[in-house]
Amino acid sequence: MIAAATSPPAAAPLVRVRGLTMARGDSVIQRDLDFDIRAGEVLAVVGPSGCGKSTLLRHLIGLQQGAQGQVLYGEHDLQHADAATARELRRAFGVMFQSGALFSSMTVGENLMLPLQMAGRDGDAEIERQARFKLALVGLDGSAARMPAELSGGMRKRAAIARALMLDPPLLYLDEPSAGLDPINIARLDDLVLKLRHYLGTTVVMITHEIDSVFAVADRVLFLDDQDKTMIGLDTPQALLDHGRAAVRRFLQRGRGE
Repeated sequence: MIAAATSPPAAAPLVRVRGLTMARGDSVIQRDLDFDIRAGEVLAVVGPSGCGKSTLLRHLIGLQQGAQGQVLYGEHDLQHADAATARELRRAFGVMFQSGALFSSMTVGENLMLPLQMAGRDGDAEIERQARFKLALVGLDGSAARMPAELSGGMRKRAAIARALMLDPPLLYLDEPSAGLDPINIARLDDLVLKLRHYLGTTVVMITHEIDSVFAVADRVLFLDDQDKTMIGLDTPQALLDHGRAAVRRFLQRGRGE
């Protein structure tokens, strides 16, 4: 397995989250979130069940709007962008949802070709070539003609990641990529995340509950607390385990079975 980097390349942040408060009606989910997503890093978002991890992802990709604050891609705030600007900003990232969200009536190859077709790319042969290349990249060479139902759970996850990469985004969001998988497939996904970062320079934000995966692949960890309803930790996994707040240390220790 490729080792996680100890220091991500220095560059301007791809995303800056400033003063973000997420709420459902009058109920605050998380408040006062301030953090950057650095180019070339793997950032893991962790915390107890129900703390708002997947909700944060939906705010980061513009599916939900915060009660307060900004999600800045460059100088543009995705939270308040007009429709045309939001469409352009979304080309900068790919998303793998927890379920994979492959269209069951389409082949795996057709699922992958759809983003390019929707983006108006011409040339069926070239689009098909790119789909096959992305499948090979995630270890699914020869799977283009198969239906999603013919794939195992781990293969469907990797196919969903391949689709998220079709527009060659510099940033990839993964929502619980290891959910429901056995340890072997979890290790394969961890290895894939590291390969994407190492060979393509892809920045990865990973919502996860798999603490072993966090220590295997993450450069930094963002901890969302369900009691204080805000972030109470942002550092390398080992630094948080050694020196983080007590709640963060307990969470990481339990996750690793320590």
